[in-house]
Amino acid sequence: MNYLKTGLVWLIILTGFHLNAQTRALGFAEALVGQLKGHVRVSMTRFNGTTPIKTNNFTSGSLKTDEGLWQLNVSQKPVLTGSEEVDIQAAFELKQGIATATAVAVSFDFAGWKRENYVLVPAIVYNGNRYRSIGNGYNPDYPIDMYYNPKVPLTISNEPRLSIEKGQSSVLELQTTNTATPSMCFFSPGEKKGFIVLTEQQTEVGNTGLTIAENKAQDSCSFTLNVPAMRKLAAGFGDFHKSGDLAPNWKAGDKVVLKMRVLVFDAKNIPDLLSKFFKVRKSLTGENQPRNQLPMSHYLNLATTICSNNFITVSTGSYYKPENNRDFQLGWVSGMMNTYPMLALNDAKERTRVAQELDFVVDKLQGKSGYFYGGIKETGEIMTEKANPQFPAVQAMVRKNSDVLLWLIKHLMLFKAQGHGGEINREWETAARKLAAAFTTTWKKHGEFGQYIVPETGEIAVFNSTAGAIAPGGLALAADYFKNPEWLKVAEAAADYYYKRDVFAQGLTGGDCGDISQDANSESAFGFLESLMALYHYTQDRKWLEKAEVQAALCATWTISYDPIFPQNSQIAKLGGKMAGAVWASIQNKHAAPGACTSSADYLFKLYRATGNKLYADLIRDIQHAHAEAVNVPPYHLTTNNLPGSSMERIQPSDAEGRASTGNFINTRNSWTETNGMLMALELPGIYLQTDRNKLVVFDHVEATILKSDEKGTVVRIKNSTRFDADVAVFAETFAKSKNPLSYTAFVKWPKVNVKAGEEISMHISELGKLSRIY
Repeated sequence: MNYLKTGLVWLIILTGFHLNAQTRALGFAEALVGQLKGHVRVSMTRFNGTTPIKTNNFTSGSLKTDEGLWQLNVSQKPVLTGSEEVDIQAAFELKQGIATATAVAVSFDFAGWKRENYVLVPAIVYNGNRYRSIGNGYNPDYPIDMYYNPKVPLTISNEPRLSIEKGQSSVLELQTTNTATPSMCFFSPGEKKGFIVLTEQQTEVGNTGLTIAENKAQDSCSFTLNVPAMRKLAAGFGDFHKSGDLAPNWKAGDKVVLKMRVLVFDAKNIPDLLSKFFKVRKSLTGENQPRNQLPMSHYLNLATTICSNNFITVSTGSYYKPENNRDFQLGWVSGMMNTYPMLALNDAKERTRVAQELDFVVDKLQGKSGYFYGGIKETGEIMTEKANPQFPAVQAMVRKNSDVLLWLIKHLMLFKAQGHGGEINREWETAARKLAAAFTTTWKKHGEFGQYIVPETGEIAVFNSTAGAIAPGGLALAADYFKNPEWLKVAEAAADYYYKRDVFAQGLTGGDCGDISQDANSESAFGFLESLMALYHYTQDRKWLEKAEVQAALCATWTISYDPIFPQNSQIAKLGGKMAGAVWASIQNKHAAPGACTSSADYLFKLYRATGNKLYADLIRDIQHAHAEAVNVPPYHLTTNNLPGSSMERIQPSDAEGRASTGNFINTRNSWTETNGMLMALELPGIYLQTDRNKLVVFDHVEATILKSDEKGTVVRIKNSTRFDADVAVFAETFAKSKNPLSYTAFVKWPKVNVKAGEEISMHISELGKLSRIY
């Protein structure tokens, strides 16, 4: 109550508002942000292009300017009594006159600001992006000082950022479509508080702007919602271009309403902020409405057909093409990962092909150190990555090697689970041992895995980043498969290191993509969650589960939480696309994509089983359904205008690639987006049921409801409203069973229920989770 009273008195003195119900509501909001030495400021600004000419602050419910008379009506309501959240609605109306090129804004101004505060704008700003920046475009070359330098600072591309230099002011100008959730957040270590403001994508005058402005002394900072967005420059892929933003012309009677939800809450650390954000990210925009249109089984048939037809034999070997050309790229974007769903088909022809590719990878790409080279041209020339003329040694991504270790072991496990363990080439196991040993040697020598390594010698060429995010997971699987406890110890030590240095201290993971610098990105976030759940799987130590929950919250910051509004004439808008669940790539590559690169993200499902927190199930459901929105299914759903079942990595809500690209697909295909779709179709159940808790979750594109449940079992009704027949994988178990880790090959044994297009069926599941009959 002290904060409320202080804020109310301060507000009356500052604004001169009359003491009425509206003012008391404003007092609550002021008291809330007052805990962080903040206050709310409402303003209007006239522009010449994107240059502000004059700003006027509202000091009462009306504002007289040279052009006309404005009225401001603000309503504010605590979300719950005594809540740390408040909903604010600011309604602006021009009552008289005209107002040319004018925008309005609500700002949260914070005095006593510290540059150590952690600033988050989901999918584009992490830790204020307050890092050294290089280049002026996509995938810049590394300067010489980044090579063979254990002390290299985290280095990003040219992104919107707060100043790394002291004594310099800085401004981040964004719009809501740059974000996975329209919001701005920060954590104050000094105050032990977190701040989140959520808003909607747009108002009547277009997309809303998000501006963060820090003064030269870096002791005050403003978080502003601009209506509409009025950026001088729009952020591109490591560069900037003129935004083309225009302030509207107003006439008498024109109105605009800005809605927001503001939270100020206790937070001990960055993980507390991330966890709170995950819980509230949909609270203003509401639950999204995913569409059922492409059953997982139908997609699997389409995508595996593409992959099967892309198997080639060249002078260096035989493999499924991981890209649109005939060169082979290992890991990251599907090489030796698209083999996994082909192996899962349990088809003799495809199993032989998978074996041929594994032979090719092990024979042609493993260096003397045990690490693998990142790729090879069809002519046999080994590819180098992030090369510099002054350092002739061939380099490879640590990320790719992490993928190889994890997926090679998963292949070996799947061969055995399908009863084909006798077809395992012992050279594959030898290669996996060498790679696990190489990671272990690097860890013991450097205490990290680095970003780029030299496969010939095993030396780290570029240090820092979270490029090895998946390595602990791969080491954990290898430790169990080969019964080598030392590798598990290294996996635990490495995961602890990445969590403390990157997640806990910086609130980001990054640098594991081959086309960015060390920028924060989603792939390392999801990859690290894979590792944390692997460690929980093999140790049953709940500390890994707790870290995984924080990491899942970080993953959610990269995942679109609402259904963006796309330009009316764009492809996605015409298709009625529901893109909640699309995953943003990185702070450099400002687009979302269908799925997590490259995985089913089944670790989210495993986390849901372990915790019972439905937010994790909802997150993976959103991701799976957004993926389907990007799939080309002629003649009903045309996206890539490519092969049936094809997809590509660009889902573009923003103008980072120019306004003409917003909401439009590109006429090509990406193997990795097709691969993670196949993996989702395999490694995620279509329907999950806990028989003794009547807990039912649907991931597939069908509807399911519990009709009856008793001591004899559960009857579930399934409806398929799509155009396509569906073979729905059903995974049923008791609550007690859900506390046991899920086998990496559990999907092999899940029964399938055929539900034809437009059909409804019922199935009976025994209390022990056995599917007994279908009718």
